[in-house]
Amino acid sequence: MSTPSGFDELIHPSTRLSVVALLAATEWADFPFLRDSLSLSDSALSKQLHTLEEAGYLEIQKEGGGRKRRTKVRLTARGRTAFEGHVAALRAIVEGAGPAPAQPTAQPSAQQHAEAGR
Repeated sequence: MSTPSGFDELIHPSTRLSVVALLAATEWADFPFLRDSLSLSDSALSKQLHTLEEAGYLEIQKEGGGRKRRTKVRLTARGRTAFEGHVAALRAIVEGAGPAPAQPTAQPSAQQHAEAGR
């Protein structure tokens, strides 16, 4: 089976997929919200965000300074398109791996039931 079109190796690892899925549901997300929602350490989340930002999938904005510094993250149009394509590719893989459709079984008619009872 070949890999479906749209499958994205960069997004596929579970942590990055979780980050992108969470961001797909919102316009902007604060760093602490992402960290806490995904149960990641600051450094683990930073690493994933950096990787996705380098690919052009995320935009990161830093506001303020010192202890009041705030980091906000959002998916770019490119990131959203990549995520949607990856989800479609995963669906194609799952649907292609499902059981074969069941063959309809013929149901005996009322007349056949009556004849069988004779």
